[in-house]
Amino acid sequence: MIDLHNHTILCNHADGSMDEFIQQAIIKGISIYGFSDHAPMNYDPKYRMKFEEMDIYEQWIENLKIKYSQIKILKGYEVDFTPEVDKRVLDRDVDYLIGSIHFLDNWGFDNPEFLATWKERDIDDIYREYFDLVVKLAQSKMFDIVGHLDLIKVFNFKPNEDIKILAKDAIEAIADNKLAVEINTAGIRKAVNEPYPSITLLEMIKQKNIDITFGSDAHNPNQVGFYLKECYNTAKFLGYKQAVYFENREKKYKEI
Repeated sequence: MIDLHNHTILCNHADGSMDEFIQQAIIKGISIYGFSDHAPMNYDPKYRMKFEEMDIYEQWIENLKIKYSQIKILKGYEVDFTPEVDKRVLDRDVDYLIGSIHFLDNWGFDNPEFLATWKERDIDDIYREYFDLVVKLAQSKMFDIVGHLDLIKVFNFKPNEDIKILAKDAIEAIADNKLAVEINTAGIRKAVNEPYPSITLLEMIKQKNIDITFGSDAHNPNQVGFYLKECYNTAKFLGYKQAVYFENREKKYKEI
């Protein structure tokens, strides 16, 4: 199996050693494992590594590649798509970059600290704003993978408008710009209690021939590979024969 979305203690909201993450991946039968910790940026430093920690993060991964030769270990970052993505992140020598959206303007919509804001706004408008930003993320050509495509549903606030209509332009932009979409299992651990993206959106993604990959979005070793087999089975049911991973920003295919 492939698991490309995983964090480390450097993001300040994960725990466990990187060795423990890898050991758990081996136990779970994962053959291609990627670290993609939250990339630094000048905003919201509490939940991410510092710019000066990027070198040590990358060196730790290189050390693990030597130590655990029985598993392919990849090096990436999860990068917040904001109006100004820092070039110091985009220029790193890594295998892949996951582009994610955690902020609408300065509102961290998936952070429980700001949950009350949801009750002050129109849900459909929030979804429109979110998927408009996904379009821009895809068109930016900065990233290889779109992270947790419908993260906006995290607290189980659902729109009145059809999600197919709301997400249509975003999925078309992803297809046009040849990004992969991850099936991210973290949503099962949240109030929404389902993976990102939903089956409905996955069906649209399959219709557009968009490549998929997988990520458990683990913030501790026990979450590595969480619900991954079930998501593989879902992908197979929808007709997927292959998943992708990246080495040196080059897309590779692996049968599922």
